Amino acid sequence: MQTVYGLAMADGREVVEIVLLSVRVSLTASLIGMAVGAPLGALLCTAADRPRRIGLAIFSALLAVPTVVVGLVVYILLSRSGPLGWFGLLFTPTAIIIAQVFITLPVITVFSHRACAGPWADHGDQLRLDIRSRWRQMAQLMAMARAGLVTAFLVAFGRAVSEVGAVMIVGGNIRGSTRVMTTAITLETRQGNFNTAVALGLILVAISLAITVITWWVTRERVVRAG
Repeated sequence: MQTVYGLAMADGREVVEIVLLSVRVSLTASLIGMAVGAPLGALLCTAADRPRRIGLAIFSALLAVPTVVVGLVVYILLSRSGPLGWFGLLFTPTAIIIAQVFITLPVITVFSHRACAGPWADHGDQLRLDIRSRWRQMAQLMAMARAGLVTAFLVAFGRAVSEVGAVMIVGGNIRGSTRVMTTAITLETRQGNFNTAVALGLILVAISLAITVITWWVTRERVVRAG
């Protein structure tokens, strides 16, 4: 009985560690993607027509790239024979973060552009008259579109935390090091450990539902205010 209890406690601790690692790497990747993608989205809004269309086409195309391809590219970059191999980052949480940044960046950029497009159409002329600096125009524009930027971040985080292909390739699903919820669910299901797999699955679903509810609430508030 004590052995069974000990195993249950050990499994519980492992589940907690897996969940915390998943949230940490996905949150870090989403924040980095936000720091780069939000200004890019605002920059596209303030750009001339042709550069804006080209930039949007590029980032929209990147949205359709399979995540396993992203993982393969990052793997090649970080492998020992790759240009960044001397950093020794492959099969570490940092490698997962790098892959997830590449995955979330197009999402955040496209959604940020959509969020900034409305305020720029309404107030762009006034911003150009009042503010000469392009960067200050972008900062003001992002402040106006902050609710939409929150939505962009939440969508990106949801995509990152539910990613499996790229994470498996660059992280290796190493127990106690790079095993996150999605890769752990895959492994535990293959091994027949359905209790752990179901527990992790329920937690992942709960996180996804929470993100969906928060996104809906933020979007609803933005629509109500606009109305």
